[in-house]
Amino acid sequence: MTLAIQIIQFILIISILVILHELGHFIPAKYFKTKVEKFYLFFDVKFSLFKKKIGDTEYGIGWLPLGGYVKIAGMIDESMDTEQMKEEPKPWEFRSKPAWQRLIIMLGGVTVNFFLAWIIYTMLLFNNGDTYIPADSLKYGIQVDSVGQQLGLLTGDKILAVDGKKTKKFSNAVLQIILGDEITVNRDGKEITVPLSDEGKASVFEAQGRNFITYRKKAVIDSVIPESAAKKAGIKAHDQIVGVNGRQVDYWDEFTDVIKSSSDVALTLEILRNGKKENIQITVPEEGKIGVYPSVEDLRVTDNYTFAEAIPAGLTRTIQVLTDQIRQFKVIFNTKTGAYKQVKGPIGIVEMMSPTWDWTFFWGFMAMFSVWLAFLNILPIPALDGGHVMFLLYEMISGRKPSEKVLETGQIIGFVILMGLMVVIFGNDIWNIIKKFI
Repeated sequence: MTLAIQIIQFILIISILVILHELGHFIPAKYFKTKVEKFYLFFDVKFSLFKKKIGDTEYGIGWLPLGGYVKIAGMIDESMDTEQMKEEPKPWEFRSKPAWQRLIIMLGGVTVNFFLAWIIYTMLLFNNGDTYIPADSLKYGIQVDSVGQQLGLLTGDKILAVDGKKTKKFSNAVLQIILGDEITVNRDGKEITVPLSDEGKASVFEAQGRNFITYRKKAVIDSVIPESAAKKAGIKAHDQIVGVNGRQVDYWDEFTDVIKSSSDVALTLEILRNGKKENIQITVPEEGKIGVYPSVEDLRVTDNYTFAEAIPAGLTRTIQVLTDQIRQFKVIFNTKTGAYKQVKGPIGIVEMMSPTWDWTFFWGFMAMFSVWLAFLNILPIPALDGGHVMFLLYEMISGRKPSEKVLETGQIIGFVILMGLMVVIFGNDIWNIIKKFI
């Protein structure tokens, strides 16, 4: 059932985004009296699941869920319909329209994607506010695992800035660490700058970024597992561990480090319960776990917005998401980080979906993915919107149209590039699944 919910969310998000993106091309094309022959959700290779012709346009649903398209008459596109291009241009064809109209038609999709994200972020901020953990409220600093240590960070560090810029949110600080070049921290009362190495980032991506950094917390028990060693020893919720075998313990990571290294060892835990200190004897099981969970201090704050405030805040969020996505390419194309191995396709994206139906996640993911689609489509690669825009800008600047042969060749090259990327992306998805069973 969980997988079904994830798949349904993914298909619904993709369907909405594709339809709206293609509408971004369709509406200006119709406005400029350009004939649109097809409007399809998904690709109809050889056959379609549904189709109906209304006026000059065939509307349909294809069977291959890798996007969608509008086929505009008189335009060299992924259909590679060159027969039509051999005929004399008709006034209702794309190629007969002024360059500025053709440019508006080609920019329509990414424009819709950008404004859709802006609208969604605006409404989310207006309805839900913005809840986050302030980066400067981590009074005990950060806690890192071995992967975080390879980046040059240490447990107890307090984040001051990444690439010289102070970060408001702790979650954003984590992302900026992955994308940045250096981090400034307060370590033992001294301000130092740590370079973020490619080798360290490679470890982060290999571990898929899971919990390499979190915030440090006191060694306070939240709950105890029934029938566990801790339960049998008499440890209770809200107990605070202050010492182990006479050694002072302040933080949860210090406590768990001792437990993990004390398999089959008898320990004396000094706890603080109801303001009084007590000693508890416990023998750590062979697996190095005693069956307790930490109490997590709720450091979250929520910024609320009026509708008027949410509009510019939504725009700022959209631009920030776009900026971060552009910066990711610097990391992805750096082979030392190995980030390209973690690029996700449809299978990987489905795994990212919420296991339960969560409308806040749904709309937030749609907004993020809408920005992502806008960015990918505007890349100057033939076969993408950005490729068409590139040729149109050349025409508008030089005053000369590229020949149809150049456009056809560019379309073929772009198609080969995109298919190559799809092979890599699907290969990553399949390999990541295989690794789970190795």
